[in-house]
Amino acid sequence: MKRFALALLLLAASALPAFAQEYYDVDVNLPSYPDMQPIPDSPVYYAPAVDSNYFYYDGQYWDFYNDGWYSSPWYNGPWTFVDPIFVPTYILWVPINYYHHHPGYWHGWAGNKPPRWGQHWGHDWQVRHNQVYAGRNARPAQRAPLPSYQRQFTAQNYPRSPQQQMQIHAQNFHYQPREAVTQQHYQSRGAPGVQGPVVQRGGGPGGEHRGPGGPQGGGERHER
Repeated sequence: MKRFALALLLLAASALPAFAQEYYDVDVNLPSYPDMQPIPDSPVYYAPAVDSNYFYYDGQYWDFYNDGWYSSPWYNGPWTFVDPIFVPTYILWVPINYYHHHPGYWHGWAGNKPPRWGQHWGHDWQVRHNQVYAGRNARPAQRAPLPSYQRQFTAQNYPRSPQQQMQIHAQNFHYQPREAVTQQHYQSRGAPGVQGPVVQRGGGPGGEHRGPGGPQGGGERHER
């Protein structure tokens, strides 16, 4: 019976879209390209001067806002909500100390460790996330190069259209993402030449998870 229930759960996860509407948001409204610094012993970058929970990993910017994860290949959006089941493990492993804003339920958690996503999102999330990422983080990932070509775009000339963004991206940035969720995001925006599998999708905003590599700690946006 338990196996049957788990099968139904995984089937439901695969039937939902990983990406929903795209948003711009006051939470990330930068005047220019931010300074990104590598997190030690991690393939993830963070932005010390950005007043947001703002990261970069595998060719994609990530922002944790109002208890939800959003991603974009461009530093100022538009942002797309990502179901927490499909948020990459390396993003979820970022220690709390690298977040600028802490939800109240993080009170008392150790700053040098990741948030306890499994405790917050529950056992069902943990099982489904493990199903997606099983074995994918057995070896440390290499840091992706930063898309420094975006430095030439400020608030005055920032391309707002995702299609225009991906055309510029394809001309200037040739990194091939390793994570299926990033590959899918690139493909959904029409990026040419992106290789790799397309992740099964799931959608809607939304302890400890133990997977390869050790323990890991996983809102509302205003649409314009």
